[in-house]
Amino acid sequence: MDKTKKILVIEDDPNMGFLLREFLSANGFEVALCVDGDRGLEAFRQQKADFCIVDVMLPGIDGFTLAERIRKEDARVPIVFLTARSMKQDKLKGFNLGGDDYITKPFDEEELLCRIHAIFNRVGNSQNDEEAGAEEYPIGRYLFEVRNQALVLNGNSDRLTYRECDVLSMLCAHKGKLVKRSDLLQKYWGKDDYFNGRSLDVFITRLRKRLAKDPSVKIENVPKVGYILQD
Repeated sequence: MDKTKKILVIEDDPNMGFLLREFLSANGFEVALCVDGDRGLEAFRQQKADFCIVDVMLPGIDGFTLAERIRKEDARVPIVFLTARSMKQDKLKGFNLGGDDYITKPFDEEELLCRIHAIFNRVGNSQNDEEAGAEEYPIGRYLFEVRNQALVLNGNSDRLTYRECDVLSMLCAHKGKLVKRSDLLQKYWGKDDYFNGRSLDVFITRLRKRLAKDPSVKIENVPKVGYILQD
């Protein structure tokens, strides 16, 4: 992994934060550690990290609110939630806010490292796909600018997250044809399981909202099978 990659860790437990910083630094990352949400947001604005690991239960700005604010400023940076809370509603909320993964404490450090590598690999593969594939796709009255990760309508640009861009790119590349859920999950999540499936559902819902200004555009759901983009 490129040693220039910077990971911002926002964790209020000093022992956990220290261990994460030392472990990730030993594995070739540049690591910044913040102990509350307010400092985390300030550090992100100043340093522009390549990856964020955010504890949900933070002093000051809580992790979900922090992630929401980070997303408004940078739709592309990967975000992983780290928390002791394992309730399904919390996981789905994290995905709905644009989180790339959700890891429950206690966790294995090697598993966390594998997930970080997997996300960086998906980001890199997404960029390679953009270079190999179409740079733009017309979708009804929209223009999807793949490299800019943006939907453009009447001169107004709406920036997408990496994951939204991935999913929409695959739907556009097969417009009018069925794209299987299992193919989307394996390619962009790395695994077809319940929580990844729910995460995909969230991103499909987000894309439908982004495309809602043109009623001719539809992402048709084929129950338990996949999706068809129509315009």
